[in-house]
Order: sequence, then C-alpha cells, then structure tokens
Amino acid sequence: MNTPKSSNSTAINLYEIAISLLKQLIATPSFSKSEDETAAIIEDFFKSHEIPTHRSMNNIWAYNKYYDASKPTILLNSHHDTVKPNTGYTLNPFEPIEKDGKLFGLGSNDAGGALVSLICTFLNFYEKENLNYNLIITATAEEEISGVNGVESIYKELGKIDFAIVGEPTEMNLAIAEKGLLVLDCEASGTSSHAAHPNEDNAILNAIKDIHWFTQYKFDRISPILGEVKMTPTIINSGSQHNVVPNSCQFTVDVRTNELYSNEEVYHLVKENVQSKVTARSLRLNSSSIPMDHPYVKAGLAIGRTYYGSPTSSDQAVIPCPSLKMGPGLSTRSHSSDEFIYTNEIKEAIEIYISILTKIL
Repeated sequence: MNTPKSSNSTAINLYEIAISLLKQLIATPSFSKSEDETAAIIEDFFKSHEIPTHRSMNNIWAYNKYYDASKPTILLNSHHDTVKPNTGYTLNPFEPIEKDGKLFGLGSNDAGGALVSLICTFLNFYEKENLNYNLIITATAEEEISGVNGVESIYKELGKIDFAIVGEPTEMNLAIAEKGLLVLDCEASGTSSHAAHPNEDNAILNAIKDIHWFTQYKFDRISPILGEVKMTPTIINSGSQHNVVPNSCQFTVDVRTNELYSNEEVYHLVKENVQSKVTARSLRLNSSSIPMDHPYVKAGLAIGRTYYGSPTSSDQAVIPCPSLKMGPGLSTRSHSSDEFIYTNEIKEAIEIYISILTKIL
C-alpha cells in the first residue's frame, strides 16, 4: 500500500497536536452517557484554535470557516465515549502511556485515534477558501451503546449532508459496507407441571425448536460485500427448580443484517417462522453501504487502500446519507485489556485523510 506524502512540517505539527489531544481524552473518563468532561475538552480545543463550535448534550460540532450552504457537504464523524475497562487491565486505563511506539489507554484505539486524526484533518482544511465541499466535524456521544443522544440526535441540525466519513479502527482501509444490528428478545411458552409426569408442552423444548430454526435458516439475498444475514442465539433463561417443567423460556438472538434487507423486513420474517413471542429492541440500526464509484472510494483506492465489508456496527447505522467507515487502529483491539494504538498509525491516518480529501475538495 502507498502512504501519501504531504508537507513534512505540517504533517508533524498536526501529528503532535493529535497525540496531545488524545492523551487528554484518555486521561478523562468518558463512559457512554457521561461524556461531559471530554466534550468540554474538545470544545476548549476548538476554542484554542479560534474555531466556533456548537454543542447539544455531549455532542460537539464545527463548520469550516468558509462554509457555504449552496455547496455539498462532507461530514467527518467519530465518537468520544468509551466502554468501561474490563477486569483484565494491567495498566491504568486512564493513564496515557507511550511505550515501544504505542500509546496505551482506554479509548485510544476505539475511537480516540480516529477522532483526533479527523479533527486534525479538519484543522488542515478549516481556513482554505473555494473548496468544492463544505466540511463539518462532529465529536459525538453514546456510540458504544447505540444511544439516541449521539450523532442521530444532532443530524438534522447540521444541515444537508452529502457524504460521511465515520472514524473507526479499519487500518485506514475503506469499510464500504457495514452490517446492521437487530437484537430480538424471544419467549417460548409452555405448560407448567411436575417433572415426574408426562408433559408435551415444555417451554424449554419449544424454545429449542425455534432456536434450531434461527441457526438453520438461510436468507436468499447474499451480499457480495457483507455476505449472509447472520442470526446467533446468545442468551437463554428458564426454570426455577429441577422438578418443575417451566411454562416460559426466554432467549435472545443477535442478528447482523446485510444491506439487502432492512431490519424491519427481517423482524417480520422471523415472526412468521417461529412460535415464540418476538420483540425487537430497536429497528434503527440498519445496514449501510456506499457505491464503489463514489469519488471518495475511488480516490482511496487510487492511493492503494483496500475495501471490505465490516461485520461490526457503528454510528454509520444512524447516519442516513451515503457513508463509509475509515480510521487508524485495528478493530480487534477495541474493548481489549490494555488497549493501545500505534502512534505512527495516527500520523499515517492524518496523511491519508488529507491526501484523499485533497483529491475531491
């Protein structure tokens, strides 16, 4: 793969700015729904660069200096909330530690590295006149819990958006499609009785029949990028004691939809094929994709980046315009013990973002 070249002094300066900001964010707890302190840090950062900002709850956004509503607009989006650290940490999750080319700390990889890289990319273009597109940067909340008070809550306030880059760890390759998420809570019914007597209406056995259907059913429409719709039973609960046949068995199914099915369509298909009562936690988080001939995709491929379909969900699911996922870091490091990002990944990300956007701006 080719790494684009840019002004060395500019690249170094933006890289140093990005690392400094990321260290501040790591040092400040920002669990989903409690991101107010990192929101304030991001606000102060833009203020220090004399860039006006807007805030709604814990979401921060800014427009390029010569924003023109008559022009098309590109949204640069990433999140500043994190999950809670798991019990496997050996380092202080809130202490940014640089070692062996890595920056350790909670949220460094997911998605602090992408966020600060996009912010510095925005800084690079902020004062440029006569761009073909406007740029908006958003640092948003509640992504880790798919909350309604994140980017979804401010999207209509931003103005018309033509295209979005969602910063998540993709090794700076182009995730041109993303699977949707549909969580189904199911309940199989039966008839209670003493376990010593015959009973053909055992709720557990009724649930097993439906669970078998979930694991065996094949959807007709297979995406060339995302593959099949995947349904995975993940939780089951039933019974109170060994000698009582239960009259209820609850189980949960994690469904990852491709772009050829809406969540609502899958939900209704499931209800038609199982006997259990089925409730969808949400139908909001649909699959998304972007055409291969989109200018940003073509520009990214032209400098040697690759493309793929992502099995994980992100803010892309609630951004209704064409979008792709792209950022520094590796997805499998997300939510891991002693989370880290290579500092050079951030430097490279800023250079790549700027190189691709320069081709279309």
